[in-house]
Amino acid sequence: MIKIICVGKIKEEYWKNAIKEYEKRLSKYTKLEIIECNDYSGMEIPVILEKEKEEIERHLSLKDYVITLEIEGEELDSIAFQQKLERLSGHYANITFIIGGSYGLHPTLKHNAHYALSFSKLTFPHQLFRVLLLEQIYRAYKIQNHESYHK
Repeated sequence: MIKIICVGKIKEEYWKNAIKEYEKRLSKYTKLEIIECNDYSGMEIPVILEKEKEEIERHLSLKDYVITLEIEGEELDSIAFQQKLERLSGHYANITFIIGGSYGLHPTLKHNAHYALSFSKLTFPHQLFRVLLLEQIYRAYKIQNHESYHK
């Protein structure tokens, strides 16, 4: 199963529609669970990161291979990403991706993750990034199954 834990909720219909489309496409290949955690504001950044961490950790289990999405992570091309997901799916019940909030992720989450992944050194809006992640997961399954999509 693929699990995506995100800080923040999607409000715009066009992002919700894009996410629903990829959820539908991915249902052919894997079970997908998207968990939205509250994002916090009006406090000091360390307090916000701690609150988000606590909420994220409630959704983690020992069955999870945890991948944090962070600028400092390793960049992979689509083929290497697919190969990594394929290897992991043979050993772990859940491949769990964590997308942080506006201030990133608490250092403890980064430290305890199995792997840190970066899509780019660029900063993306969280709503767009969720769609990008779903698209790359979908692309990985298409590559794995030798189906046309990836070019």
